[in-house]
Amino acid sequence: MHSLQFTAESSSNGVVERDFTVGDVPGVLWSPASGTDRAPLVLMGHGGGNHKKHPAMAGRARLLVTGLGFHVAVIDAPGHGDRPRTAHDEAEIAELFRARAAGEPEGPIVVRYNDHLAELAVPEYQALLDTLQELPEIGSDGPVGYWGINMGTAIGVPFVAADPRITAAVFGQHWPDVLAEKAKQITVPIEFDLQWDDEHISREEGLALFDAFASKEKSLHVNSGRHKELPRFEADSAVRFFARHLGGVVTASA
Repeated sequence: MHSLQFTAESSSNGVVERDFTVGDVPGVLWSPASGTDRAPLVLMGHGGGNHKKHPAMAGRARLLVTGLGFHVAVIDAPGHGDRPRTAHDEAEIAELFRARAAGEPEGPIVVRYNDHLAELAVPEYQALLDTLQELPEIGSDGPVGYWGINMGTAIGVPFVAADPRITAAVFGQHWPDVLAEKAKQITVPIEFDLQWDDEHISREEGLALFDAFASKEKSLHVNSGRHKELPRFEADSAVRFFARHLGGVVTASA
C-alpha cells in the first residue's frame, strides 16, 4: 500500500495548500487554515490537457474550503501535469490534433483515450482516498464527494461506480459511449452539467449519459453555449450541492 508524503506547504487567505505524492502520483490537498476538527472531503478530477493546479481546480477548491470548511484533493491524471507521457499518450494526443486540424470529430479519439486513462486512474484515486482517510483531520468515517467535468467525468464515473465511499458527485460534458454502463451502477445524488450548443458532444449524447445514472436524486443543469463556455456560476451551484449532501452551511465567501 502506498503512503502519503507531503512535499511542500503554503498558506493564503485562509487556505492551506499541501503538495503530496501517493507512490509516484503527485497531487495537492487544500484545507482550511483554522480548525483541526474533522471535515468532509471532496476529490476532484481535472480536465483533459490540464493538471492538478489548473485555475479551475484551485478556484473550485477555494470555494469548498472557504465556503464550507471542506478538504479538497486532486491528483495529476496519467500523462498530465507533472507525470511523464508514455508513447501511447503521445500517439493519442497526436491523433487528436490531427483530427482537429482536419475538421474531423474529436469524440471517438477522446472517448478511447479517456477510457484508457480511467483504467489507470481509478485505482490511483482509490489509493488516494485510502491514504487521505488516515489523516486525523479527515478520518475514515466522514462523507466524501467527487467533482469532475470533461475528462474528470471520464475518470470519475467508473471511480464512483467502483467505490462506495463516495456519497455525492458532480459530473458533466462527456460522451455516453463507455460511461453509460458504469453510470447505471451509480445511485448516489448527482448534479450534471450540459452545454446546449456543445460543438463536440451532441445534446442527445449528453442527455443519454445523464439519463443512464440510476440515482433517485439527480439534477440536470443545462446552459446555452459551446463546450468551453460552462458558466462559472455552476461552480457555486456545485458548492451548494455538496453542502446539502456532505454537510455544511454555505457562507458569503462561497
